[in-house]
Amino acid sequence: QVQLVESGGGLVQAGGSLRLSCAASGFTFSLSSMSWYRQAPGKERELVARISSTGSGTYYADFAKGRFTISRDNAKNTVYLQMNSLKPEDTAVYYCYSGMTTFWGQGTQVTVSS
Repeated sequence: QVQLVESGGGLVQAGGSLRLSCAASGFTFSLSSMSWYRQAPGKERELVARISSTGSGTYYADFAKGRFTISRDNAKNTVYLQMNSLKPEDTAVYYCYSGMTTFWGQGTQVTVSS
């Protein structure tokens, strides 16, 4: 069965960094685009970043450009989101998403204090 397990969330001060990981299993990870989404309280889920199956192509939401980096390791079936210069408005639950399977992870909470 498809599983996406996020980790790496937590509480960080503004200006700090976090690295999220999403470990995938149950499908051919190397064939799937992968994305990170986030959902803040009272707001809709929004796309943060996407990476192609090979890692050669990436897309970032405007708010993520220059601060966040998405990457993947197909040998480890894992996708990452490096988040730098975090702001309080980045506080949200961050979800991993597989384009091929349309499955979501359970999410990991990121809280940025001012």
